Amino acid sequence: MSAPYILVLYYSRSGSTNEMARQIARGVEQAGLEARLRTVPAISTECEAVSPEIPDEGALYASLDDLKNCAGLALGSPTRFGNMAAPLKYFLDGTSNLWLTGALVGKPAGVFTSTASLHGGQETTLLSMMLPLLHHGMLITGLPYSESALLETQGGGTPYGASHHAGADGKSGLDAHEVALCRALGMRLAKTAQKLES
Repeated sequence: MSAPYILVLYYSRSGSTNEMARQIARGVEQAGLEARLRTVPAISTECEAVSPEIPDEGALYASLDDLKNCAGLALGSPTRFGNMAAPLKYFLDGTSNLWLTGALVGKPAGVFTSTASLHGGQETTLLSMMLPLLHHGMLITGLPYSESALLETQGGGTPYGASHHAGADGKSGLDAHEVALCRALGMRLAKTAQKLES
């Protein structure tokens, strides 16, 4: 059996969610577990279009085995009208076999998002990503107010999960509080997974 890992599964369009995923992975690794970064392909509007099996750059595409064998999950998406982006939803819609077998029951999960506008639906997106995870029987791990960055942030960050305000052009980088909250989420997931494994 391979060493336990936290799957950091995300979709990113402009790079903000990707950067959040990398910071969450650092938090996971700081807690002593492997972080496995995976993404999902974009959905084409053309029925005949096929995405390459392996992306040209960045994280590999996620497989159902990546999800099935993880010790915990961090799930991230940019906001689309207060909801997760379609490519991530499409991937999750294909996890029925994992649901039928209970493969994810009892595993910790956390969520993260980025938005172009400050009031662009961060909390509703985080909540929408939790719903399929709850159906899978996963244990939702948020960010408590004992994380001082949650009390100090002027941008992203909620008790439901890590978040980031990227600005209208999507170019605003993560601020120090957002980085701290991403890493804290990764550490909480890893520590929870370790406790559940022992």
